[in-house]
Amino acid sequence: MTDGGETTLVTDRLRLRRPCPGDVDVIFDIYRDPRASEHNPSNLLRHREGAESLFRSWNEHWRTEGFGYWAVLRHESDRPVGFCGLKYMWFHDDQVTNLFYGFDPAWWGRGLAAEAARAAVGWAAKHLPGVKVVARIRPDNHASQRVAVRAGLIRAEHLDGLGFDGLEWIYVTT
Repeated sequence: MTDGGETTLVTDRLRLRRPCPGDVDVIFDIYRDPRASEHNPSNLLRHREGAESLFRSWNEHWRTEGFGYWAVLRHESDRPVGFCGLKYMWFHDDQVTNLFYGFDPAWWGRGLAAEAARAAVGWAAKHLPGVKVVARIRPDNHASQRVAVRAGLIRAEHLDGLGFDGLEWIYVTT
């Protein structure tokens, strides 16, 4: 679905839309919570400027590529519960899309991340054929691993390696 030229995805419970400047406070609220960055300490934000910088980088990817990370909202609310989406990156000499999902811990355990991630992977299959979707996940982040599998990715042990915060297990689309 498009909304004013922007790609909006709709699922049974969620609406995924391009982030807007008004989402910076939500970005900051999520990523200053140590629980949200437990497995990726480099994502922890200490100042609102970090959230502004993230928004600018996300917005630039949208501007240049026409897709990116979406703000994830429940149908009955205008406040995002998290962010999920795709961003181009180079991985093992191939251009892929990185599958990202990060949610307010208050909304964990309800299947929202998996629902949003499935929508993003489905969008990629339709709009970016031939481009792999990759999720990089810490070995002890079992919840994130379940989200990746529910989104249709499979474990690719031969691609595991070190990332910013240590060993990353790799999940990919087939």
